[in-house]
Amino acid sequence: MGERMLFPVPTVYIFYYTVFDWTIMEFEQYVCLSVFVLEFLSSVEAFSRPNIVFILADDLGFNDVGFHGSLQIPTPNIDALASSGIILNQYYGTPLCTPSRSAIMTGKHPIHTGMQNYVIEAGSPYGLPLNEIVLPQHLKELGYQTKAVGKWHLGSFSRPFLPTNRGFESHYGYWLGFKDYYDHTNAENGMWGLDLHDGLEDDWSEFGNYTTRLFTRKAEEIIENHSPEEGPLFLYLAHLAVHSANPHSPLQAPRETVKRFEYIEDKNRRIFAAMVYELDLSIGRVVKKLSQKNLLKDTIIVFSSDNGGPAAGFNQNAASNWPLKGVKNTPWEGGVRMAGLVWANNLEQPGRVYTNLMDMVDWLPTLYGAAGANCSSLKGIDGVNHWPTLTGKSDKPPRTKTVHNIDEGFGYGAVRKGPWKLVQGTTYNGDWDKWFGPSGRDNFTIDWKHYKKLIADSDTAKSLARIGARFGHFDKIVSQANVKCSNPPDISNCKPKVKPCLFNIERDPCEYEDVADKHPKKYTELLKLLEDYKHTQVPPRNKPQNPLADPKYFGYVWTYWADYLKI
Repeated sequence: MGERMLFPVPTVYIFYYTVFDWTIMEFEQYVCLSVFVLEFLSSVEAFSRPNIVFILADDLGFNDVGFHGSLQIPTPNIDALASSGIILNQYYGTPLCTPSRSAIMTGKHPIHTGMQNYVIEAGSPYGLPLNEIVLPQHLKELGYQTKAVGKWHLGSFSRPFLPTNRGFESHYGYWLGFKDYYDHTNAENGMWGLDLHDGLEDDWSEFGNYTTRLFTRKAEEIIENHSPEEGPLFLYLAHLAVHSANPHSPLQAPRETVKRFEYIEDKNRRIFAAMVYELDLSIGRVVKKLSQKNLLKDTIIVFSSDNGGPAAGFNQNAASNWPLKGVKNTPWEGGVRMAGLVWANNLEQPGRVYTNLMDMVDWLPTLYGAAGANCSSLKGIDGVNHWPTLTGKSDKPPRTKTVHNIDEGFGYGAVRKGPWKLVQGTTYNGDWDKWFGPSGRDNFTIDWKHYKKLIADSDTAKSLARIGARFGHFDKIVSQANVKCSNPPDISNCKPKVKPCLFNIERDPCEYEDVADKHPKKYTELLKLLEDYKHTQVPPRNKPQNPLADPKYFGYVWTYWADYLKI
């Protein structure tokens, strides 16, 4: 056997000769067979890892899903997952998309990667640092087939920053922050060009096809073509929905879908409802395709928004975070508290509400742990593994504190510890530090009895029923997940630009009353926590836009422009 021998021949030969009366040749055959068996078992273990489908909505409000109590926009497929999965009701991130996406990918707070200030604007020559090992790279090492569809927004000025160079084997979608739902162009700061790509190739062929449906079709194709023998699947489906499109036509949905919502008087909210409805249909189609390919039973599904919703015209949008305070890009609950859930077949007590504090940075270790890997090998991250708690193997809360973000460009910081939250500073001079509807609690031609039938008839519920998934009582789930507050105060006693404000989020989730004066010790404790986080932050990586990135120089396509200019 030469170099293939695993043990010193004399010692092992004497043992086997004595016990089994084997010859050297018989022993060598035994060792070869053992190596083969071990390699086979190792490969079987890799194939037994769960598939992971991570569905990320863009700018979906806390109140834009049925499981949080609003009937205004039916989301039966999302709610079917919630009924058979776990709703993450104390689930947080940053209030903007680039920082939040960096947190998902790295398991690190944006303040520790330099991604904390605002978003990457088109033509800005920076991105998520290349020395960061991201989620698809970790999963690829475990044997996963890694596929991405949809939005990237973590750097595209140069090829090394693109998703196919960050651990994804394929990517179909767009690289910047937003685009038109039909012509797939991005118009930003006086520059305009196509932003739809298949890997590194520009795709002009999908003009006129609605983006949500397009991305759904691409996700279905990936699932249809997936071969379990090649390893488990990690599919990252990052929708454009329900982000605003280009400024000249911000809210877009198919006409036939918009007509379903004629009962909504506000035109913008009506179109927005259609956008959410198309997103919900997408989730149903993805789950149905997983079922048709016999992959659903062995799949973990995550559904999440990337930040709070832009309500009341913010970003020309019409989301709702009611009754939470604030909107996207504010430090309030309406900016940093997400709609989110997780579904899997082995969750503890499916159809329930998870009240442990969870942050977006926790997805990397949680999914890594769910894949059967040892999370202790993940060095230098901020995330913690929730999988043992979600599956009932631990009752210890994995997280007790977090930093929502520190953005010194806007001049704010917000931290949470236990039930307490401290907010220092704010954005937009406080213009969006209010409570915006609609509440969606009024009767919009359907009641809960009818709504539960919609859930039962959804593609998702039918697919889950085929594999014997268990469902919780939706009324009870909604009651537990619904945030209830009294009417907002006419004047708030919180003046965060003058002095940091302290809230007890468990008692006051809508941030009505600053209790800093009533709890001076807690105020001092959280102020110190914020300062401690500030001392750990790295400088922001932001760089100004370069006019040479203008698509007019590249055939009216947004591309990896710096590589051509050799910057």
